[in-house]
Amino acid sequence: MVSSQLTIRPAVPADARTIFDLICALADYEKLRHEMVGSVENLQAHLFGDRPFAEALLAEVDAQAAGFALFFHNYSTFLMQPGIYLEDLFVLPDYRRQGIGRALLIHLGKLALERGCGRFEWNVLDWNSPAIAFYKEMGAEIKPEWQLCRVGGEALQAFESM
Repeated sequence: MVSSQLTIRPAVPADARTIFDLICALADYEKLRHEMVGSVENLQAHLFGDRPFAEALLAEVDAQAAGFALFFHNYSTFLMQPGIYLEDLFVLPDYRRQGIGRALLIHLGKLALERGCGRFEWNVLDWNSPAIAFYKEMGAEIKPEWQLCRVGGEALQAFESM
């Protein structure tokens, strides 16, 4: 049996379609495809445009896309340090349990340290027991006292007239 070669690298503009397709697979997995309204063009502009809002890592096995991590910087006022917020981590089903998710998290943790970050954070859906167990195994502390607040759609548009 030939061993597979795992590569984790920063995404480049030519990867936009691949990342978009991985995001579609993530949306399907989370049963949230109906909430996905963006396009490859949106993703391209926001990752690689004049003012990038996020960054992405691509995990490849034998040069085939196997997963991705999309992240951005945030800031902790208490630590007075930047942090990295992991928006999404996803590995395609055929590539799970091969250490790819672990490798992506380790890569991001090291990146956070290199960039002088004081935190590396993300959210996990409460029904995703395998992910919760994996994150705990990686040293993550699940913070049940914190709840996500989100303003979007019409509620966000209402801010314009306030």
